[in-house]
Amino acid sequence: MATTTGLDHDATLLQQRIERFHSVRENIVKQVREVIVGQDEVLDQILIALFAGGHCLLTGMPGTAKTLMVRTIAETLGLQFRRIQFTPDLMPSDITGTDIIEEDLTTGHRKWTFVEGPIFGNILLADEINRTPPKTQSALLEAMQERSCTVRGHIYQLPAPFFVLATQNPIELEGTYPLPEAQLDRFLFNAILDYLSADDELKVIEQTTATRVAKVDTVTSAEELLDFQQLVRMVPIAETLARYVVNLVRATRHKNDNAPDFVKKYVNYGASVRAAQFIVLAAKARALSRRRYHVTYEDLTSVAAPVLRHRILLNFHAESERIDTDEILRRLVAQIPRPKES
Repeated sequence: MATTTGLDHDATLLQQRIERFHSVRENIVKQVREVIVGQDEVLDQILIALFAGGHCLLTGMPGTAKTLMVRTIAETLGLQFRRIQFTPDLMPSDITGTDIIEEDLTTGHRKWTFVEGPIFGNILLADEINRTPPKTQSALLEAMQERSCTVRGHIYQLPAPFFVLATQNPIELEGTYPLPEAQLDRFLFNAILDYLSADDELKVIEQTTATRVAKVDTVTSAEELLDFQQLVRMVPIAETLARYVVNLVRATRHKNDNAPDFVKKYVNYGASVRAAQFIVLAAKARALSRRRYHVTYEDLTSVAAPVLRHRILLNFHAESERIDTDEILRRLVAQIPRPKES
């Protein structure tokens, strides 16, 4: 049986971990703000993904600071950073690494030696991931789910933590390939970067056309980030809210009996159970980031769109009527009754 002293010690230690979490998050935001103007919602979503231990896909037009944001965040985290520029001629071995034959000069014997690819880091920036064919895109599938990669039958574990922060241009642009559905499903968020306001664009011009060079400091470490991920998972969620998430995800499937009529009309494929897991995990990270120690309905609805928008495939009816996934999700959230949070 635990003693009162032991319980007090555990509570004090937990409070210290929580305070450190908030301190690190505030410092990360402060450092990123030295370089990035605007995009508050996207920055919040990336941090939620990192604290939840998930990968993040950033979608936006060229010139919206996707790559700069990822590189800046990586610098503040003190993690091993790797970058891959995805091009049409990129091969899977350029990502995972490959075996080469080396000769021992003293004995003359030859042996296979594995040369690690850029995937062996803590943060992998997959820049313009949809500018390479699906064959190469799929090289990330195992890494994103199992945190390992297989080369010539040998399994190699990746460093922990491991994040893929990928950028992609809208699929309508020239020279892009759609991402495989299996890979899209492995991204926790699909964050949309839009154009800045006129005032923010003016700030960008002032910052980038002068002699000032912004520098960011490292504010945390790999071990601490792993601890934060465990802390996020400790945030409780009421059963009524968890059931709401399940109902929301199941309602995206047109074959489900409880799916609304507009889902049956416009949706070809809905979200998997992984989407429900990610909504709950992201909501826990969001709640803790806002100094709350339980998940609320607003946490769930705030993360629902970035979690689900890349998991729902619409049919030609939706395309012809210019209805996108965000519109479907807005209707779904409005239609499903709000649960009790007690």
